[in-house]
Amino acid sequence: MAFNCATGKHRRPSRIKRSTVKAAGVAALATTGIVGGLAAPSFAAENSVENSVEQTGLNPVITIGNTIADKIDAQAEAQKSAAEEAARKKAAEQAARLKAAAKAKAEREAKERAARAAERRRLNSFVAPIANSYVSTGYKTGGSLWSSGSHTGIDFHAASGTSVHAVGAGTVVQTGWGGAYGNQIVIKMHDGTYTQYGHLSSIGVSVGQTVTPGQQIGLSGSTGNTTGPHLHFEARTTPEYGSDIDPVAYLRSHGVHV
Repeated sequence: MAFNCATGKHRRPSRIKRSTVKAAGVAALATTGIVGGLAAPSFAAENSVENSVEQTGLNPVITIGNTIADKIDAQAEAQKSAAEEAARKKAAEQAARLKAAAKAKAEREAKERAARAAERRRLNSFVAPIANSYVSTGYKTGGSLWSSGSHTGIDFHAASGTSVHAVGAGTVVQTGWGGAYGNQIVIKMHDGTYTQYGHLSSIGVSVGQTVTPGQQIGLSGSTGNTTGPHLHFEARTTPEYGSDIDPVAYLRSHGVHV
């Protein structure tokens, strides 16, 4: 029985055709990103003639795969760098905000401390009871005008209705009529001493009220035993008559020179 071998029905595909198919398969894998699955041994198994033919189609495919992979790596690296830069920028902005907040807090606290210190200085300061005036009658001046035989305070020259000020911070302990002193105010000072203001035409504070240095407490006048309008001022160790101390020395000890 004769065989017809010329028909080629069962002929094995040529090496060139197989290589072309392999190259096309690799190209398909490369376009989907699966280039790492290429198995080099399958190509090495071919003989030298087949290899020379297959290399002609395989090299472009591998090159294309590597190019895509490089682009993916570059894109990932760029995204990583961008993320790191954004994180650094965010951290820097947060640090700047914290630094600014700390600076603002420090400045605010410094201002508050300065304000408290200034208030303490103000409350501890002393002023003259009559502004822009002078002592018209000194302490311990003798004469028949005083029942004790001498002046228990000092007189400040002042027209009737002149503003009278607390010489320092304290609490009012007496107000009202004081006999020979006329209308008077007695204040317990923060240092435990007392000051007295006499012959007032008007009283502007009440018992128990706290006063600050320079605060107006009344108006000068000529009430009580007096020959004319002025302010009688005393410094005392108690709120009562007879405990007087030198008012000029008292004021000077607190920085007020009269």
